Amino acid sequence: MPEIDLHTHSTASDGTLSPAELVAAAVAARLKAIALTDHDTVIGLPEACAAGRELGLEVIGGCELSVEFERGSMHLLGLWLPQHPLRLQATLDYLSDLRTARNENIIANLNAYGVDITRAELEDITTGGSIGRPHFAQLLVQKGFAVNFQDAFMNWLRPGTKGYAPKEKLSPRQAIELLKDEQATVILAHPCTLKLEKDETENVLRELKDYGLDGVEVFYSMHTQAQTNFYANLCRTLDLLQSAGSDFHGDNKRGIALGRGKGGLRPSYELVLRMKEARSKLGLQLPLCS
Repeated sequence: MPEIDLHTHSTASDGTLSPAELVAAAVAARLKAIALTDHDTVIGLPEACAAGRELGLEVIGGCELSVEFERGSMHLLGLWLPQHPLRLQATLDYLSDLRTARNENIIANLNAYGVDITRAELEDITTGGSIGRPHFAQLLVQKGFAVNFQDAFMNWLRPGTKGYAPKEKLSPRQAIELLKDEQATVILAHPCTLKLEKDETENVLRELKDYGLDGVEVFYSMHTQAQTNFYANLCRTLDLLQSAGSDFHGDNKRGIALGRGKGGLRPSYELVLRMKEARSKLGLQLPLCS
């Protein structure tokens, strides 16, 4: 049985369950710990933490930052963030402003090709969370411009398509240092999306570790067994922590279950204990949410 899920999303970004509903779903799945890691926001942490205390589930406050990377895509998770990370929040507010401008560009691009999508419609879908490309995809499907989410991204929302607008991002070093300033444990999410050869992956991880990276999401929904083994061995070689996450988004990523991913994940709570031990050695406390 899976015991943890350290990579999940709620309606605070682009998931379909509220933070409290996400915690309740984790309890129903009999998980021992869950991390809420919404994209570029911590707005859902107080609700998730309160639900965790009420339902008896260990909730780890976190977020997911997209960072610059030339080849594929690189995302970094910050775990054990405080509910109100003041230093991080200033940067998240800046990123939010950039995201708003990008969304307006995507709307304009789609409108120019006859796709009638408005900001008001997007805001209705998000129910108070931040607007992201999955919300555009949902509207494209609803309005008949795409058959499903994959079709919407492939033909309208990925780089090189009619609706796409680039996203400004932090550098990996900036993001890691920002998260470390909040005493977070920093994890490289889904390393498969880096799209690197094995020797290139090791070189990148060595560089990220020099910046302060703590670990790698070894156990992930889209990793093959060969990839999981490779990343686990690399963590042992480089003395990095191993993490596990499904990247759960609810109905926005159907077929991905909490803790289980596509069905093959069985992450142990032992991974969390090792992270806590590493934090203790560094003199880092656990925020009250935990």
